[in-house]
Amino acid sequence: MTDPQTRKNVFRASLWMIGTLISFTAMAVSVRELSDHMSTFQLLFFRSVVGLIVISILLFRSGWGQIQSKQLGLQILRNIVHYGGQFGWFVGISLIPLAEVFAIEYTVPIWTMIFAAPILAERLTRMRMLIVAIGFTGVLVILRPGAEIVDIGAMAVVGAAICYAMAHVLTKKLSSTDSTLAILFYMTVVQLPLGLIPSLNDWYWPLLSEWPLIVLVGLSALSAHYCLTSAFRLADASVVAPMDFLRLPLAAGFGVFVYNEPVDPYVIAGALIIMAGTYLNIRKS
Repeated sequence: MTDPQTRKNVFRASLWMIGTLISFTAMAVSVRELSDHMSTFQLLFFRSVVGLIVISILLFRSGWGQIQSKQLGLQILRNIVHYGGQFGWFVGISLIPLAEVFAIEYTVPIWTMIFAAPILAERLTRMRMLIVAIGFTGVLVILRPGAEIVDIGAMAVVGAAICYAMAHVLTKKLSSTDSTLAILFYMTVVQLPLGLIPSLNDWYWPLLSEWPLIVLVGLSALSAHYCLTSAFRLADASVVAPMDFLRLPLAAGFGVFVYNEPVDPYVIAGALIIMAGTYLNIRKS
């Protein structure tokens, strides 16, 4: 029987995961609303500005010595890759249904296993190769190449998932020497000019009514990762990770009731296949 402290931790982890789900959904809806007038580059620039302000306040209170990095080159590489992931995700949100975005994003653990083998020297066992195959099957069901033209938005999210997976692997490598605040600080510093410079050619001054959404994009991006990390600290991955699957029905619900997006049965079927592979990986870990 589970002891009271474990049950308490699982309950607290569930609350943190609710925060994670709300944060990701809030960011997706805010990006969708802003993308009608604002370019993806400019959205990423403002996201970095808001993030940098928040992290700077935290560092001012806890000490700037935390931003010292023993792997500065890896910090830059990690954040260029992560920027690519954010770019693809933002593009996908503006072009395809929210449910499809989150369904394809479920492949991140699959790609992470592939990259972890050569970079972190983690074993790619037969079971993990089977899980990778299951994940790819789910992606093929969603994209249906050959049955119809593959949407550029869907391909952007596939690219985002690959970049996110590489960023996760590089983050794990960085976490052995650098603090969490250092990783977040360099993320905003490196990605800020990457968003600013390209957006200058098509700059749009946001309306006063759009600034709350801009701030929400930056805050929700930080809160999503903070809540997810807090949940993993309290409970096992096998308990926490399946809760993340609730993002799909939540996103689908927003898509249907807010944007009148149709629910594609192929997206649901593909997502269920990917979920099965991811859950099998958690159970066998």
